[in-house]
Amino acid sequence: MRASHAPAEPEKPELVFEKPIRRSASPEEAREALSSQHLQVKNAWEHPGVYAWGSNGGRVVDPESSEPVVKTPKRLRYFDGQLLRDLKLDQNFGAAITEKGDLVQWGVAFDPAATSPVATLRGKDLVKISLSRDRIIALSRDGSVYSVPVSSQAQKAGEKPSEGSWVPFWSGRSSVSYSPLAPAGLGWGEKIVDVKCGLDHCLLRTSKGRVFSAAASSQSFPSHGQLGVPGLTWQTRPKGPFYQPHEVEGLGGHAIKSIAAGDFHSLALDKNGQIYAFGDNSYGQLGSETLLGRPFVDNPTPVRVDKLYRGSGLAPRVTSIAAGGLNSFFTVDATPIAQDRATAVQGRTVAETWACGEGIKGTLGNGKWTHISGVPTKIKALSDLSEYSERTNTVVPIRIAQVAAGGSHACAILDNATNVSAEQSRSSSDTNFGRDVMWWGGNEFHQLGTGKRSNLNTPTYIAPLDGQEAGESARFQLTPRRTARLGEGGSGRKVSMEQKVELGRQVTAVYSST
Repeated sequence: MRASHAPAEPEKPELVFEKPIRRSASPEEAREALSSQHLQVKNAWEHPGVYAWGSNGGRVVDPESSEPVVKTPKRLRYFDGQLLRDLKLDQNFGAAITEKGDLVQWGVAFDPAATSPVATLRGKDLVKISLSRDRIIALSRDGSVYSVPVSSQAQKAGEKPSEGSWVPFWSGRSSVSYSPLAPAGLGWGEKIVDVKCGLDHCLLRTSKGRVFSAAASSQSFPSHGQLGVPGLTWQTRPKGPFYQPHEVEGLGGHAIKSIAAGDFHSLALDKNGQIYAFGDNSYGQLGSETLLGRPFVDNPTPVRVDKLYRGSGLAPRVTSIAAGGLNSFFTVDATPIAQDRATAVQGRTVAETWACGEGIKGTLGNGKWTHISGVPTKIKALSDLSEYSERTNTVVPIRIAQVAAGGSHACAILDNATNVSAEQSRSSSDTNFGRDVMWWGGNEFHQLGTGKRSNLNTPTYIAPLDGQEAGESARFQLTPRRTARLGEGGSGRKVSMEQKVELGRQVTAVYSST
């Protein structure tokens, strides 16, 4: 007898509710999803501050941490939300100028017990600083120059100058010891507009293109010819303070527009595109062969850039200079010579970058490990670059906006086309993007920011500051100057700002600048 089974109940249909239709992403959301560069620009505006990496033995990169190195960019918490006028770092101390013009300092050479930057020299309306071995050379908006000891103890124990006040018949003493650097013989309306330091010396450039030099270290008097004053030594110095400025008379009449200083050498560039170099040439950092038994040059000497272009059909003009450690760098616009146009490169101006000095750590950027460079060497990765200009409908050279040089590493900021006005476009594919930056040289303390420790002898990109993977589509870029609103969603005050790079001895930083 067959067992009977109840008929199976029909399956109940599954009720499917209509899913809400997701609205199309806004143009801004689409841009963020499309471009890493767009996100970097947005983050720079919404979250200004300082990123630092490299050696932390002097608690400069991260004053709150005892870790010896910081391998990749890390925010220095004290400066979150701040814009700075200037920032300079050394391996054992750091200094910055706040948006109000006050000096702040940190690091073990300033105060071994401090775990956060401290305001020191106030009320001077400072606009620029440079660091020597143990002093800060600070420039105010009115052209006054102050030589401030790095050490907090020295600032408290040293002689404090008397200062006037806006209150009639009242004056007092500075709370910080410093020495004013006041060149003698400045003309009517002439003032100091730039300062640069080596380990023991500083250069001062005036608004009329004159250059003065001075001792800038409490530990030793400049003795490598870097002051540019023939015969000047500790024994022959004139009466008066040892740090008094001396005019570099060998540069007289040349209308200097830019100055640079390495550890023990100096560079000056005049308005005609001619470089003058003086100081230590032991590694060829003056752009010429070292003379046997005469490694120092104490008189400004022209760098023969024209020899580098002999037979090329191009006429060179130096457009910028930089120096750091035992190296010098300069950029050149090479223009076709009219009577020899056939040999020129496509009849257009070529922008090139050159380096000289020590290269054993790759700081020459030429793909080689060279101990000494007797003559300047071209950095091919930063030379003869070009891009299409939509504005002129032509191919134009990509120049170098700036070369920054540390003790043994360097970076180049490219002057490539940028865009910081995407929000004015209706297209979601119109994204913001900034300036490309390439890095090379010594990396023993991870100061290149690659996350690795190997030195690099060829310029390369690094990952964005927010930790995305490196590569052509996701590489670090600097945000160019733009008037923007700070804070999340642009809810804060409106300011003109940009990002800048600072390279010190074994340390690197990127900061938001007013």
